[in-house]
Amino acid sequence: MKYLFYLAHPAHFHLFKNTMRILKENGHSVLVTSKTKDVLTKLLQESNIEFINIAEEERKDSRFGILASFIKRTVSHWKIVRTYKPDLFISTSAEFAPFAKLLGIKTIGVFEDDLEIFPIYSKVFVPFLAHQLCPESCSAAQWNHHAKTIKYKGNHELAYLRPNYFTPEYKKVEAIFEKDKLNFFIRFAKLTAWHDENKKGITDQLAQSIIEILKPYGKIHISSERELSPSLEKYRVKVKASDILDVIYFADLYLGDSQTMTAEAAVLGTPSIRYNDFVGKLGYLEELENPYGLTFGIPTDQPQKLLQKIEEIVKTNNLKNTWQQKREVFLKDTIDPTKFFVWFFENYPASAHELNKNPSAQEQFKDHAA
Repeated sequence: MKYLFYLAHPAHFHLFKNTMRILKENGHSVLVTSKTKDVLTKLLQESNIEFINIAEEERKDSRFGILASFIKRTVSHWKIVRTYKPDLFISTSAEFAPFAKLLGIKTIGVFEDDLEIFPIYSKVFVPFLAHQLCPESCSAAQWNHHAKTIKYKGNHELAYLRPNYFTPEYKKVEAIFEKDKLNFFIRFAKLTAWHDENKKGITDQLAQSIIEILKPYGKIHISSERELSPSLEKYRVKVKASDILDVIYFADLYLGDSQTMTAEAAVLGTPSIRYNDFVGKLGYLEELENPYGLTFGIPTDQPQKLLQKIEEIVKTNNLKNTWQQKREVFLKDTIDPTKFFVWFFENYPASAHELNKNPSAQEQFKDHAA
């Protein structure tokens, strides 16, 4: 079969990298398209994956910039799809599903953000999808009980962070981490995506208060998509895009205002705290917090609660061991999404029909030895 994967974010690279590799090993044709977004291009280059960048210039952070970039990407994809003629078009975004359907190409959407947050996406684009895959913890809004929505026991981060896919290497962090101290990793997101409009995160002033709490306990490392004030810039660390997961694994605490890295930290068994306006609105992160206790979400109207939670965590005895035990429980309760995706795509559409009749068919992708 011929598969076209569109990657629009570094997290999408990680989500699909093992699936794409296995599909190619199984003799299928895989074409990857991407856009310039943060470190996505670097990740693709460092992993020697062939790809076509359909938007080399990073879009402007405005409504006009978002629209102009969407039109440009659509035109590029239209040309690629007409030439490549894939059997399946796979992406975390359904934005290209309408034109793909016009060309007779089935599109499968793979997402984990609750669709109530994206009403336009849900109403305008999802109707053109053939099927969509999402975690059981995720809400598909009006598509929750529709036949095109198939839910699985897991989340995106498990597709590349289960132990059979990811082996952390301390040598990748030894140049910045100190063995005899606790190491804290703080990440500031830009929060400029269209769904981030009017959303707030960690301010420089709050970051300074956080640093004052953490300084007596260990070493502070900051990574940021946005500019930093001079007082914070001295804590910035340069990390290869392909090594960031090792940094998160070996950190004693991750703190940030983005979703993905928070979930990655939780799945890796690193205590994590997220501070933004999406807290309480994303099912997959709520699941990691309750019942598994792997992460904590603090809304932006409670900065004092954030500072209290940070102090509480850094004072916890056997911090990493405690979180690794929580991680083991989560791994045993969930499936291997990569094996699930490969099976679903290779056997599509029969796989979709089987899961609609018997959702427990996914149990075959559990790895109790994890």
